[in-house]
Amino acid sequence: MLWGSSLGKSYPPRRLFADVDVQLAPGRRIALVGGNGIGKTTLLEILAGIKEPDEGEVHRQSGLTIGYLPQELDDITEGTVLDATLAGSGDITAMTTELRSLEARLAEVDAADHDEVLARYGELEARFRQIGGYGFEAEAHRVLAGLGFAPDDAQRPVAQLSGGWRMRVALGQLLLAKPDVLLADEPTNHLDVDSVAWLEDQLATWEGGLLFVSHDRDFIDAVANRVIEMDGTSAYEHVGGFAEFVAAREERLAAAEAAAAQQARRRAHTERFIERFRYKATKARQVQSRIKALAKIEPVEAPSRKELAARFGFGTPRRSSRVVTELIDATLGYADGDEPVLEGVNLVIERGTKVGVVGPNGAGKTTLLRVLQGNLGVLGGELHRGRNVDMATFEQHLTEVMDPRRTVVEEFTASVGDQPGRNVRTMLGGFGFPGDAADSKVADLSGGERTRLALGITMANPVNLLVLDEPTNHLDLPSCDLLEDALSVYPGTVLLVTHDRHLIRSVADSLIVVRDGTATLHQGVDEELLRPPGLSTRRTAGGSTGGRITEGRPDSTPDTPTSRAAAAERRRAGASKRQAAHDATAGLRRELAAAERAWEAAEHRVAELQALLGEPATYDDPERARQVAENYGAAKSEAMRHMSECESLQRRIDRAAASL
Repeated sequence: MLWGSSLGKSYPPRRLFADVDVQLAPGRRIALVGGNGIGKTTLLEILAGIKEPDEGEVHRQSGLTIGYLPQELDDITEGTVLDATLAGSGDITAMTTELRSLEARLAEVDAADHDEVLARYGELEARFRQIGGYGFEAEAHRVLAGLGFAPDDAQRPVAQLSGGWRMRVALGQLLLAKPDVLLADEPTNHLDVDSVAWLEDQLATWEGGLLFVSHDRDFIDAVANRVIEMDGTSAYEHVGGFAEFVAAREERLAAAEAAAAQQARRRAHTERFIERFRYKATKARQVQSRIKALAKIEPVEAPSRKELAARFGFGTPRRSSRVVTELIDATLGYADGDEPVLEGVNLVIERGTKVGVVGPNGAGKTTLLRVLQGNLGVLGGELHRGRNVDMATFEQHLTEVMDPRRTVVEEFTASVGDQPGRNVRTMLGGFGFPGDAADSKVADLSGGERTRLALGITMANPVNLLVLDEPTNHLDLPSCDLLEDALSVYPGTVLLVTHDRHLIRSVADSLIVVRDGTATLHQGVDEELLRPPGLSTRRTAGGSTGGRITEGRPDSTPDTPTSRAAAAERRRAGASKRQAAHDATAGLRRELAAAERAWEAAEHRVAELQALLGEPATYDDPERARQVAENYGAAKSEAMRHMSECESLQRRIDRAAASL
């Protein structure tokens, strides 16, 4: 239906890509991957007809309809959410308008053209019914619900929505219109985990051609049956899902590296011959022949495995208290609000844990995050914050407040200040801005490059609590890999809000699920918790993982007034039990807090003495060295004693709570 042949595009002096071939046929669903700033968005715009290629041609079938979802959107501002979504199908919308006009004219019984209008109405109504016009509005409501809109949102003016929600309207409009070819640039960026799972189900059976950019491995594997990788020169197409793509890519890299190594060996052998016999008259002809042959060799470039190596690094943060923050039967919301956002919340975030926060948009994740960050109090219950907690927060708006006139190094330095003992350019190299890239203007950065810079600014100072709100939006796959690795070894506590289930699965050791008016902490990462309640196992297009989506759960309880009352009664009983346990263990909890303070002081003393033992000057005085070593041993014993006391008190608290 649509194909591009030998496409190339340049922005002098930089060449984005060349010799790119893309073919979109019915049922062909292609994921487009590659580094940030490599030209993925530009390629989509060329195929959509927004930009022209410098080289090659784009061929479009006559009468072809193309839908394009960009990363940023400004043109949907009129009408209600439902009106804007219905506008996705111009034919049905126009037919609806004409039918209403004809109905009004038929109401005029004395009209001279009554029979003519009636005939036109019958013809148009039959056509309207045939193409499913009467079910069109119901389908629009289904699509909006799948994208996270509440039923009441359908009549909200689009102008009142944030940019992220407008993107959902645009996506709904395209899904409803069902164009022959759908081009989507990061369609999951503004979705929550529930909506991503729903969208997977819709696109895994897309009947037209589909080309989409995404960094979400689960999404790619569920939807794509082909993968095109852009590497900064050309593009390589792999048949199959993401797992097959990774395997084929490794084979291609290994083959290219082997060819480059073999060529290097031949070149070195020829150069040694030339150097050895350059000045020997009897070998002059052979030497000249080999010099000419060497000049004709086209070098084989071994691809870099670093790609866009956004190597995130962390300093060593100071030690926080064991409990970073705790909520006990807390009610969360806003003082001027009509109703609380969350109720009956009981959470304990401990030092060193990595917690994923998931749930549908609008369920209260932002409110919970503000409370855990200390930016919002509780309306009821208890909120306890730990000691020595140093926090850094990454949010998407950080990419919007950068000064476009500054260079990358200027923006980084202005935001983080001087870093004693650390070179600013070295740090920027770790975040994917090596060498001259650090001198690029912020205005010239792609969305992913701005995100990496914002992450670098957030992580430049050592902290023991890192709050990341959708950090992978606009990042490419290599940057997501490196962020995953860094978070896995990060020594502090992490609160991670993301729709990227692969990242959650790889990094988090527990989950906070925000849903149905409360927030619940679950140890471990249960796959079912990463899916909306109506979707169980995952359908995959590439065939490497998962199964078919099944609507509903066999053990689900019907949502009736009786069941809701029973659930409310269970929550009240649980809250009463938790309050009784809290009251009964109040004395033990005070003892535990004192023991933890003593343990922290002892560990601080151990760290000080350990540092002294690592200084060469300590051993200039043998007596002093002996005393430091002796004190170090005593401090370690003291720290162990306090640790055992804390563990003993915690067991007593647990037993007391369990006995109630």
